Amino acid sequence: MAWLELSLALVLFFASHRLSVALGIKAAFANRGALPAYYTLYSALSLALLWWLIVAAGRAPQVPLWDHALWHRWVVNLAMPAVCLLAAFGIAAPNPFAFEGKRTGFAPEAPGIAGLTRQPLLWALTLWSGAHLLANGDLAPALLFGPFLAFALLGMLALDSRNRRALPPEASTHTSLLPGAALLSGRWRPRHLPSLPRLATGLAAWAALLHLHAPLIGASPLP
Repeated sequence: MAWLELSLALVLFFASHRLSVALGIKAAFANRGALPAYYTLYSALSLALLWWLIVAAGRAPQVPLWDHALWHRWVVNLAMPAVCLLAAFGIAAPNPFAFEGKRTGFAPEAPGIAGLTRQPLLWALTLWSGAHLLANGDLAPALLFGPFLAFALLGMLALDSRNRRALPPEASTHTSLLPGAALLSGRWRPRHLPSLPRLATGLAAWAALLHLHAPLIGASPLP
């Protein structure tokens, strides 16, 4: 039953992300100028399904795949602040390349978070799933985090390629898909200090996840 629950949770989680677009739910909210409400409901549903997924993976029988090492946990603890900050700066920011970004307010000469990476939320998902996959050398966590990692990487490439074709070439001049590539190449220089509310939100989310991980997930994230 535990494997069936995990499989069902996986199917429902990924189906929920596809169906909202396929059934026109997102478009209906957008037509009514209610995208903030859509994102609130969508985020709440996603978090609930994600929590169920993690709990279901924890209930599955243990089938070791590789040995644990202390440095695996350090990878997770170093990755999670970046995960939270990428999400905080990416969600609802002016960024026509990313599904979580706003289509309005984007300035190609001052691209904001897109200057760091055009896909901040999918990079956050990549870091989260990849780090947790490494730190959990068991079959059930591999079935949980492996699909997330594949979804994030493949989805990132497909979405970025599609949106770059749909936008004028100059829109991506000062941006990059690989985090920091535009900065290192000199194509992008930040013109403003980071948004303090977004910075505070990202750090608060990281602190909350760190402290609530043990009571909610059942395992301490600390090395």
